[in-house]
Amino acid sequence: MTRWGLIGCLLFCSAASAAQRVVSLAPSLTQIVLELGAQQRLVGMLDAGPRPAGLAQVASVGHYGQLNSEALLALKPDLLLLWPGSVGAAQRDQLQRLGIATLVVDPHTLDELAGQIEVVSQHLGAAERGQRLATGIRQRLAALSARYRRQLPLRVFYQVWDKPLFTLGGQQIISDALRVCGGENIFNELRLPAPQVSIESVLQRDPQVILVPDQAQADAWRAWPEVEAVKAGRVWTRDGALERPSAAMIDAVESLCRKMASPT
Repeated sequence: MTRWGLIGCLLFCSAASAAQRVVSLAPSLTQIVLELGAQQRLVGMLDAGPRPAGLAQVASVGHYGQLNSEALLALKPDLLLLWPGSVGAAQRDQLQRLGIATLVVDPHTLDELAGQIEVVSQHLGAAERGQRLATGIRQRLAALSARYRRQLPLRVFYQVWDKPLFTLGGQQIISDALRVCGGENIFNELRLPAPQVSIESVLQRDPQVILVPDQAQADAWRAWPEVEAVKAGRVWTRDGALERPSAAMIDAVESLCRKMASPT
């Protein structure tokens, strides 16, 4: 069984049988719909921050973590695009009982992302475009891996938030992006998606790169000048696109690779 689940048409859909009324339940999936040129099929979306251009008239079915089931049902969708982390477990169970065809997209590596974009494209009547996107992603990944591979990877701390201190586990797609760039998540052994860690455990692992969500959190690391990343000036605010798995994520990965390869 693959990492994505599917209820409805299996793997290959012709343009005639492709979904006509699609609801996206994650910003990354909305971005993929746009990249596939299939936004005309999008009748609803889960909001999380500013909307992409051209989607102002698409109906909202709630906000990140707060799905409005009544609004979703009123749209009569024939396909839901779901990333499990964007909807709580109880509401995921509720969606399953509704009997609406659901495509669960949950890539844990960048190569899986390419494959899942192909599957989404087949359900949106955009298989040819999806194949081109996926091929381009794989080619870029191969080139990035070859260029930025390190015999001894850089130790990277990916800070999700500071109070309390959260990071990412090793099974997340961002950990794979760090590997492509010649780095390694210092909490790679943790299996939880977003585990809470202590500042002492971070200091003990002495990261060479620290990626944070904003400048205030970057500035806070000055309190620990002994950390190698702080000494080297490698505490950086990260590109938000790293957290939205889509074709656009590869641009953010390439930018990160260049930054990590630059001299301190």
